[in-house]
Amino acid sequence: MADDRLHVILRRMLLSDIEPVVELDHLSFPTPWPARTYRWEITNHDRSTMLVLEQGPPLGPSANGSGLRNWLKQRLAGTQAAAPLLGFSGMWYIAGEAHVSTIGVHPEWRGRKLGELLLWGMVRRAIQQGADMITLEVRVTNHVAQNLYRKYGLEVMGRRRGYYRDNGEDAYMMGINQLDAAYRERIVALGRDLARHLRVTDQVP
Repeated sequence: MADDRLHVILRRMLLSDIEPVVELDHLSFPTPWPARTYRWEITNHDRSTMLVLEQGPPLGPSANGSGLRNWLKQRLAGTQAAAPLLGFSGMWYIAGEAHVSTIGVHPEWRGRKLGELLLWGMVRRAIQQGADMITLEVRVTNHVAQNLYRKYGLEVMGRRRGYYRDNGEDAYMMGINQLDAAYRERIVALGRDLARHLRVTDQVP
């Protein structure tokens, strides 16, 4: 049976990604980050994790691991043509708290679980780092995002008045502070569910 899932590559953001990520940020948010902020985030590995989703090559029934590895090596070395970036995400880790700083998906690719995959990647990374809690801010009117965050166990912890500079909208602070064995099993199960919809090549160490 043919595998018609979208093939995506989840990997760390590179300095060479800054220009397309900034363009994608402008499409996603009214107050995008400048290029210098991304440069700092990428180079500050001890506290910051920045990921991108890249459209991968088609994988037919005859595709093998060595062929994909060669494609990835060529892509990251700059000898393979750049593939479209479909989304990006970022997270800060400070004193046991993993704070998801941004998640953006190209408008033309929304509704295909790519934002959820980016969130899943951030949550998994937080668990790997030994975080005690995960937090983020979300617009009070962004019910779609809030529902996704609740799916991953985050609940409203507070409200920040006038948080968003573009229109003065309030933000909910959402979070979870019980990353126990049961929660880790939940994240594994959510990853399996995502794999039913997306063919993910995971390049995040």
